[in-house]
Amino acid sequence: MMARDHELKKDLAATLETRKELGPEYEAELVDAFLEKVDRKLEAAIDRRVRRQAAETQMAVARGGRPRTGGPGAGSFGERFGFAVASLVLAVPLSAIAVVNAHLPGLLVSWAGIVGVNALNAAGVFPWQRGRQKRDDGASGWE
Repeated sequence: MMARDHELKKDLAATLETRKELGPEYEAELVDAFLEKVDRKLEAAIDRRVRRQAAETQMAVARGGRPRTGGPGAGSFGERFGFAVASLVLAVPLSAIAVVNAHLPGLLVSWAGIVGVNALNAAGVFPWQRGRQKRDDGASGWE
C-alpha cells in the first residue's frame, strides 16, 4: 500500500508541476487526468478487496462454517459496498468543484469528508443503522 501511496503522491506532484508550466487554462484537464488515475487506483483496490472477500466467503462455506459478517451495525457487504461505490461516484464531481474553487486545499478537504463519511458508515454510527440486528434466521431486521 505504501508503494501505491508514493506513486499517487508522485502523480500529484507531477500534475501540480505541469500546471505551473502550462498555466491555469489547462487546470481542468490536468485535474480530470489526475482524478481518473485516482479513480482507476480506487477501482483496482475495490476489485482486489471484493475478490479477497469472495474467496474468504467461499472458503468458509466450503469448510462448513458460516461466512464472516461485518461488525455490529455494519450492515451487509452489499450495503457497505453500494455506499462506498456511490460515494466514489460522487467524489469525482465534488473533487473537480473543490479544485476549481479552492485548489489543493479544497481537494484535500473534500476527500477528507468522503473518507470520513465512509468511515462512519463502516462503523455503523448513522441513525438508520442503530436499530439493525441479525435475526436468528440470519436476515437483517429492524427493531
